[in-house]
Amino acid sequence: MENRSKQIKMNAESIFGILIPFIGTSAGAACVYIMRDQLNEKVQKGLSGFAAGVMVAASVWSLLIPAMDMVEAMKRMAWIPASTGFIVGIIFLLFLDSVIPHQHIDSDSPEGLNSESLRKTTMMVLAVVIHNIPEGMAVGVSFAGALYGHGTVTMAGAMVLALGIAIQNFPEGAIISMPLKAVGVNKHKAFVYGVLSGAVEPIAAVITIILSGVMIPILPYLLSFAAGAMFYVVVEELIPEATGEGKAHSNVGTLGFSAGFVVMMILDVMLG
Repeated sequence: MENRSKQIKMNAESIFGILIPFIGTSAGAACVYIMRDQLNEKVQKGLSGFAAGVMVAASVWSLLIPAMDMVEAMKRMAWIPASTGFIVGIIFLLFLDSVIPHQHIDSDSPEGLNSESLRKTTMMVLAVVIHNIPEGMAVGVSFAGALYGHGTVTMAGAMVLALGIAIQNFPEGAIISMPLKAVGVNKHKAFVYGVLSGAVEPIAAVITIILSGVMIPILPYLLSFAAGAMFYVVVEELIPEATGEGKAHSNVGTLGFSAGFVVMMILDVMLG
């Protein structure tokens, strides 16, 4: 009975944990009600850099290192699951980026398959959805590691990852809702779009937990897969947004990256 109660408690913690990033996105999207103007370009660059720093630190401490720890019995060959999953994760995001029609907020050119029938606002939301899929998978696989990883990943560590992603999701929610409002979208609709862009994260997290529970031996591969997917987003999207040339070109994106990396590293080492 005690073990069953403990399992129920862990499941409840997992459900709460996978919702934390979604709450962060929704709170950020709500900024559309309290902020009049669009986010300053320098602020957007700094926030993009911060998000990139959080994702890189989370990929290393919360995903890649635990993936290698799980297969430490392989000794010198422990890098195989980590590198394999990492590469497949990058290929998976490259595939999504190539087939899903989307358009980044700071771009005038749509990407993916033919998107003439889609509105620009829809494609902007889809761009954030692609971004959020690996984040949801990362949270899901970290909680799966806490549930099935025999102590390699702790529940506290999974919560830290969820909290770290929620922190960087807050400005992301604002970055999607505020520009939509600026281009004429009703503020209520802009808020809904921002919330919907984050809804994919708990869905991806739940799917990943289910897969991990059914196929526990692939858990190290899933951890590194999520890391690779997040790295793709960082290099393909966030770093260019943070450091790209523009009217407000500065080093603020680099400073934001450094701050995000340090914050996530501290959270993971102190609390994880």
